[in-house]
Amino acid sequence: MTPARWITLAVVSVATAMLLLDVTIVYVALPTIQQDLDAGFTDMQWVIDAYTVVLAATLLAAGVLADRLGRRAVFVTGLVIFTACSALCGLADSALVLNLARGAQGIGAAGMFAASLALLAHEFRGRERGFAFGVWGAITGVALAIGPLLGGLVVDGLSWRWIFLVNVPLGIVLIVATLRVLPESRDRTPGRLDVAGMVLFGSAGFLAVLGLIRGSEDGWGSAPIVAALLGAAVLLGAFVAVERRAAAPMLPLELFRIPAFTGTALVAFAQSVAIYPLLLFLAIYLQQTLGFTPTEAGLRMLPMTVLILLVAPFSGKLTDRLSLRVPLVAGLGLFGVALLTIHGGAVGDPWTRLLPGLLLGGIAVGMISPALAAAMVSVLPVERGGLSSGINNTFRQLGIAIGIAGLGAIFHHHAGAGATASGIIDGLNDVVLVAAAVALVGAVAAWPLLRGLSGQQ
Repeated sequence: MTPARWITLAVVSVATAMLLLDVTIVYVALPTIQQDLDAGFTDMQWVIDAYTVVLAATLLAAGVLADRLGRRAVFVTGLVIFTACSALCGLADSALVLNLARGAQGIGAAGMFAASLALLAHEFRGRERGFAFGVWGAITGVALAIGPLLGGLVVDGLSWRWIFLVNVPLGIVLIVATLRVLPESRDRTPGRLDVAGMVLFGSAGFLAVLGLIRGSEDGWGSAPIVAALLGAAVLLGAFVAVERRAAAPMLPLELFRIPAFTGTALVAFAQSVAIYPLLLFLAIYLQQTLGFTPTEAGLRMLPMTVLILLVAPFSGKLTDRLSLRVPLVAGLGLFGVALLTIHGGAVGDPWTRLLPGLLLGGIAVGMISPALAAAMVSVLPVERGGLSSGINNTFRQLGIAIGIAGLGAIFHHHAGAGATASGIIDGLNDVVLVAAAVALVGAVAAWPLLRGLSGQQ
């Protein structure tokens, strides 16, 4: 590979890792943030979901803009917004300010995320593409798992504010490198920006997550919650109606007639529902039940990180040789098994009881990450890479947001304010059981859809 391609791969991978880290790095910091800002459990859920919901709501539009205006242009614009909003998060003096800044940060992350895989797909072909996706998958997979450890080190060594402020100098370096080295590419026949679709989709996602987060606290039959969930359903129906009639829809619904496209979106959604919430609730369990510090809690999730780092490059090399459904479905199914090994914990259990599940989970994520990256840009032509990766990453982020909101409601039922150790363990057991069901059902449903999907293009 040429030096320019190495730099492109490094910049795209590090930037994507940075935006994914901002999901998991806050997990072990939440108790400290909650105490420092005098916030509630719901406020802390929004620290994650304000970011992921806005990211999911704007990813599709960012993908269309990337294909239309230029992938590098959208990527670097996202970097600028993300970096500036990271500074605002680090300086926030209340939960409201923090969550508003997190939402704005999600807009920047959407620009980066939507263009990232399209940039790689444009630059790499054949075996080089498999290698690039292997590196991207390894780095982003590790970012997912190492976030709690880095968050713990920063919180214990400095302050929770530095989990955001550290993005500022790194973001500036990435902006300079992007402008100097990364090539520009765009779709030669772009469509119009679907503003109505973007507003309807984003509003539906926001109301759905709002209802799920507030349901346990306000009551599932309360008027505000019922209104939020019904409103989400109505807006989603309106979104589908608008997209079916739009000349240039943000989400072309006919794409879901392509089995491989639907299967890839399903895997992206299911793995995010299962993986990201697990790390959040494990961080709470390790700190509030077993009494570990943020750093100690992060260290105990390190075995998962090591396995991701070892498995992902190997999996990436296979993406141009095997049908992608093998690592995608096998990885998702294996993660379901990993969750089942974690289920059944009781008061007095040592943390080492989690080890088998963490090790299996690391292997599973290492299998899925490069294959999912390859699948996202293989189901549509290269010139529509921004749209393809944008749609699939939207399902990924929706999985995180809905998983944390929905599974958070289950967890909060047992482990609300003032919960005992037994309540936290009961909540964790229920969460991993539901997440395992999502992963296993997703694997079974995706298998026939992904027949013949190859990472070559």
